[in-house]
Amino acid sequence: MRPIAVITDTDASLPLGLAEKHQIRLVPIIVNFGEESYRAVYDIDDHAVFERIHRDGRLPTTSAPAPGQFAEAFRQAFEAGAESILCFTVSSEVSATYKAALAAKEEFAGRDIEVVDTRQLSISQGFMALAAAEAVEAGASKKEALARALETGANTHLFAALPTLKYIAMSGRVSQVAAGVAGVLSIQPILSIKDGKLDLLEKVRTRRRAWERVVELCAQAAGGRSIERFALLNVDAPEEAARFEMQLRAAMPALPEEYILAELTPGLSVHSGAGIVGAAFVTAA
Repeated sequence: MRPIAVITDTDASLPLGLAEKHQIRLVPIIVNFGEESYRAVYDIDDHAVFERIHRDGRLPTTSAPAPGQFAEAFRQAFEAGAESILCFTVSSEVSATYKAALAAKEEFAGRDIEVVDTRQLSISQGFMALAAAEAVEAGASKKEALARALETGANTHLFAALPTLKYIAMSGRVSQVAAGVAGVLSIQPILSIKDGKLDLLEKVRTRRRAWERVVELCAQAAGGRSIERFALLNVDAPEEAARFEMQLRAAMPALPEEYILAELTPGLSVHSGAGIVGAAFVTAA
């Protein structure tokens, strides 16, 4: 175990294999179908969630990890030899996860634990945890690893297209009327992250135009700068993501060849819906 442990939650959209490679511990968001509870990523993925939603005709609820789940992750890290912990949580604007991690920290008086509200979500949050873990691997101090993570967050951009507002309406995030009108007009919402929340940037008609607009927004955000890390984001739509990648690379040939194929993961996807495709990337400072 490295002297500095990196912990995050499953809303970070990090594939399990990648998290394990970099010794990042993932604390799961909980997905509840009635009395049945599942750990996001570990017990249930986006595909299984939407199979269940389509069968039952209703959305599950989600809940932040209990403080005890973070406490157990902290305990395991210290027992494995860590001297300090960096814990990156999903934005406090969308979840009580940050508060749960802070509550868990109180159980370890005198131990070196830094809980960070990333003000990000999905792979944008994951990029921050990865940056910290890679810095630790390279011998950075906790202060240096945290600085690298914060710099990464400040230079991360995420844009995605939703095929429908149906699921956001079911979750109460927008009015049923707005979602209904969007469906009639074949509206495709474009999402980004703003002030710690998923932000509805604009609505366009047709998937073709939505993908074109996401590509335009990505190119504008990159602004000709080099791109350090890149991820394709999807919700139960890997084939669509592959087609979108071709379109994105045609407009942005400087994208790194290596990339992360990331699910939004159930803690977030149940509120946004299936069929999302998008991209996230980190530009050089």
